[in-house]
Amino acid sequence: MSVKIYHNPRCSKSRQTLQLLEENGVQAEVIQYLKTPPTADELETILTQLGIEPRELMRTKEAEYKATGMDNPDLDRDALIAGMINTPKLIERPIVVANGKAAIGRPPESVLEIL
Repeated sequence: MSVKIYHNPRCSKSRQTLQLLEENGVQAEVIQYLKTPPTADELETILTQLGIEPRELMRTKEAEYKATGMDNPDLDRDALIAGMINTPKLIERPIVVANGKAAIGRPPESVLEIL
């Protein structure tokens, strides 16, 4: 089983989710998405797997959300995805991908459903 976690080591929920995976014997590929943002295709796949729209994957309370203009309701899907790639801090975290599914680790235990 191939498992990926889009991880921010400074985020407590992300650290808890990674620890939970390890406690369950899961060796996940750790992607520090702030250093290596997902591509547009990867984000499209993650959004499809989560069954949500781009804005639902965004951290709308971050200062960068408004500062970068991502709060503009007229932005289309491609613009929102581009915004997350250009400012990866806006991507909700952590995201775990496994078995053709994805889950956001909020709470961390929610990722166990896709393993």
